[in-house]
Amino acid sequence: MRGGRSLLVLFVAFGGLLAYLYFVDAKKPVTEEGVEKRDKVFTVDADKIDELKVKSSSGETSTVKKSKDGWRLVEPLTVKVDESAVTGITSNLASAEIQSIVDEAPKDLQAYGLDKPRIEVAFKAAGDKDYRRLLLGGKAPAGGDVYAQLGGQKRVFVIPSFVESSFDRKPFDLRDKQILSFDREKVDRLEIAHGDVKLELTKAGQDWNITAPVQARADSGAVESIVTRLQSAQMKSLPAEQGADLKKYGLDKPVATATVGLGSTRATLAFGKAADEGGDVYAKDVTRPAVVTVAADLLKDVQKNVSDLRRKDIFEFRSFNAKRIEVARGAETLAFEKVKGTGKDATEKWRRVSQQPGDVDQAKVETFLSNLSGLRAQSFADPKTPTGLAAPVATVTAKFDETNKEERVRFGRVGTDVFAARGEEPGAARVETSAFDEAMKSLDALK
Repeated sequence: MRGGRSLLVLFVAFGGLLAYLYFVDAKKPVTEEGVEKRDKVFTVDADKIDELKVKSSSGETSTVKKSKDGWRLVEPLTVKVDESAVTGITSNLASAEIQSIVDEAPKDLQAYGLDKPRIEVAFKAAGDKDYRRLLLGGKAPAGGDVYAQLGGQKRVFVIPSFVESSFDRKPFDLRDKQILSFDREKVDRLEIAHGDVKLELTKAGQDWNITAPVQARADSGAVESIVTRLQSAQMKSLPAEQGADLKKYGLDKPVATATVGLGSTRATLAFGKAADEGGDVYAKDVTRPAVVTVAADLLKDVQKNVSDLRRKDIFEFRSFNAKRIEVARGAETLAFEKVKGTGKDATEKWRRVSQQPGDVDQAKVETFLSNLSGLRAQSFADPKTPTGLAAPVATVTAKFDETNKEERVRFGRVGTDVFAARGEEPGAARVETSAFDEAMKSLDALK
């Protein structure tokens, strides 16, 4: 009987323990998904934070303040900030959660790396008189979390390790790294100089044109790409803030310069010699004393010549906006016009207007126009290169668009090479021979 009573007592005690655990567990806050809800490190709205002090693991400190014009780095120097870096700190201060409590009253902070915290972040939000501080110590042995502590409190807890990278910011990490500042929409000129090359380009509407050393159409996409790279160029390091010896960085005689013009305003980036680290190059905004490093491929993108930036399309017209095409080959001239069809709901169609005027196969016309308008320059010939353009094998005159724009292109052949020249534009374009022959073959199909 005594054994039975002992067993009964054990069952009662075990049942009581289960009831207690159930009661305690039921009191824990749970999210809608059934996951235990964790306490926030701080109760603060990220948008309400208006001042930050950061000590990075390198020991460097920064102070950032918000004004009506946005965030600015005010210590150790006054400059614009990298908004994404600052937002990363404020958003993580507002959202960081305590993963678990490690010790409510630790006797030895050294065990947690909090006797000398590696990283410290302090902030003031609207209404705060004093800073609220977060101290980060060493990594927890399991899970990769980081030991942390609030300023003025004893309790040690852990927070996710991914938060640490957003807090561990040096002054350079927090500053704005954009080198040239200009309004992209107002850019109307681009000047490039390197070695013996000096290029000048101007913008008219949406189109770019080369104005020096020759006058020719520019590849607007290629020019806009350079402007984009100059606007988005970021410094990778800051070797000298003030009083730099330009000769030391190869900037006394730059290897290249790129200038964007905006009306009467100019912004110029000068490139110096290669830096020691990672193949970057030294550079500077010519209006500022600082020397920075930039990615080497930025210099490569700037070092273009005339051929690189000339428009490669031989024709401007396209099959959908062409109105009249005339092709002269020797004594023969074929001309086609788009005319209004007859009958109800008639649409425009192509007709042969010389030689032997009459209807033509519309699909074949589209093929011809597509082949012709698709011709592109593979390269541009040296002025001394024989081109055969003095006695063209074909001359094409096209009218297109609603305003009946007109363009005239001559084609010359020397051996297996075919060249094209547009109006008075300098320099003959070398086109793919097979593409030109295919265009002429599709023309012959319309005779």
